[in-house]
Amino acid sequence: MADEMMVKELEQVVVRFSGDSGDGMQLAGNIFSNVSANVGNDICTFPDYPADIRAPQGSLTGVSGFQVHIGANKVYTPGDCCNVLVAMNPAALKTQVQYCRPDGLIITDSDSFTDKDLEKAQFKTSNPFEEIHIKQEVMEVPISSMCKASLADSGLDNKSMLRCKNMFALGLVCWLFNRDVKLAEDMLRQKFAKKPQIAEANIKVLNDGYNYGANTHASTSTYRIESKEPKAKGLYTDINGNKATAYGLIAAAEKAGLELFLGSYPITPATDILHELAKHKSLGVKTVQCEDEIAGCASAVGAAFAGDLAVTSTSGPGVCLKSEAMNLAVIAELPLVVVNVQRGGPSTGLPTKSEQGDLLQALYGRNGESPMPVIAATSPTNCFDAAYVACKIAVEHMTPVVLLTDAFIANGSAAWHLPDLKEYPSITPPYVKPEMAGTWTPFQRNEETGARYWAIPGTEGFMHRIGGLEKSNATGVISTDPENHQLMTYLRQAKVDKIAKTIPALEVEGDKDADLLIVGWGGTYGNLHAAMDEMRAEGKKVALAQFQYINPLPLNTAEVLKGFKKIVVAEQNLGQFAGYLRMQIPGINLSQFNQVKGQPFVTKELVDAFTKLLEE
Repeated sequence: MADEMMVKELEQVVVRFSGDSGDGMQLAGNIFSNVSANVGNDICTFPDYPADIRAPQGSLTGVSGFQVHIGANKVYTPGDCCNVLVAMNPAALKTQVQYCRPDGLIITDSDSFTDKDLEKAQFKTSNPFEEIHIKQEVMEVPISSMCKASLADSGLDNKSMLRCKNMFALGLVCWLFNRDVKLAEDMLRQKFAKKPQIAEANIKVLNDGYNYGANTHASTSTYRIESKEPKAKGLYTDINGNKATAYGLIAAAEKAGLELFLGSYPITPATDILHELAKHKSLGVKTVQCEDEIAGCASAVGAAFAGDLAVTSTSGPGVCLKSEAMNLAVIAELPLVVVNVQRGGPSTGLPTKSEQGDLLQALYGRNGESPMPVIAATSPTNCFDAAYVACKIAVEHMTPVVLLTDAFIANGSAAWHLPDLKEYPSITPPYVKPEMAGTWTPFQRNEETGARYWAIPGTEGFMHRIGGLEKSNATGVISTDPENHQLMTYLRQAKVDKIAKTIPALEVEGDKDADLLIVGWGGTYGNLHAAMDEMRAEGKKVALAQFQYINPLPLNTAEVLKGFKKIVVAEQNLGQFAGYLRMQIPGINLSQFNQVKGQPFVTKELVDAFTKLLEE
């Protein structure tokens, strides 16, 4: 009973794991997120790691972080600041303490705070806590030495023993939040299935970390976050955006009755899509790691011509290289999905950080009049639906489609309710019909959608060729006739425009009579929603319209936007979507909130900026 009284109930908590790139902070954070999702909590995560393959140990640039926000009710962001910061070395303390609340708790590995470690982190005194004016409560724990003591009889070498110290920290955090380590044990056995000795070593250290908390900090309160928001019945899992994207592509291929082909080249932060799809040959998925980005896209164009659901995945620098082959898919009118997991630019820019700088590239980054539908996923779990819809549009309208995600939602994760594919709309390829044989031409179109009919090579009576040169609308042979080129240009544009009839109307959340409408697109949804909720809780009338369909825009876009006196467009670039909206809806008056930091929006900064706009 005494123990029970020491447990405090919390509505939400934010935990940040930080340490060297090799300290396993991403794994510890992922496991803690999964354990929390499994007990019914809502979660939102933010992996924040450097671009260095392996920065010098203990250096300020080599710090890797993983933040998770756990809530009894719905959570939309990874949190502005954490309640608990795990700092495995002085560099982690120095760089990450800015993300910890003044009333928070910091857990350190005291063994990693030697004079040499302090020097690497550029501390000038032997007391780092005083030097950087730490206000938070600090729990100094000799994690490294206890790991070695724990595994003294394991037969592992010193280096292998120390690799388990992230699990000691995880065990301690699991104790702090009353988490059952059994779920974490199962995940470790699964991860290290081929290395059972390593799995059991990690599990022992995990339990020792938990027991250390229970036995030596009996006077410290522990916490519980009980789920309060009723969830739909079914199976849930913690999933990140890249994995959800891969699953969405597989589901669409299954629904369309097509084989899935991915032609790709590894690039941060999109590579995990290639890795995930490569695991699913049993589902008819074909993956080719090509020699470069150009080949990745060109191979997918070939697969589309051959009758597959064709996909190529990349990030912004890769789209630059793919643009010629993407244009081939436009003029040949082939179904192709181009997944662009946006990162900080220009050039190689910030490979592991997030940005929304590729919107205009997706819309216009090709030569000639090259219309292409553009869809933007809004959250890690929404990546599944966005990928599915991108495939449906590509196949049914015979067009390449750009799916924009970004590093924040691609690497971040959330609790996902496993969907029932029976509830998803059908995907019907516009195949040629047998009665067309003899009269069919390659650009004969469906009157309703404007899509050309798809003849799979080898279909008797439908021999044809297509390519990058302009073709005659009537015959399908090469044509330089000016009237024909104008006609084909209009037809390709009209086909994309007609997609607006098939997509959902733009929805507005919040106050329908709001004094301020927040407009966003893609992966900023959670942060903007959290800002709206906070402002409404303060009695302000605010609404949010988050765009998933960029090209074409929903049919009711102009009507919705013209219904509000004040509109602010918030995006992680210098105003690309705001400029696009001004083009599409002449005369509209928009304010802008723009940040290009490679980091997700901070809710407090949004609230302050939007409140100032309201008061003007």
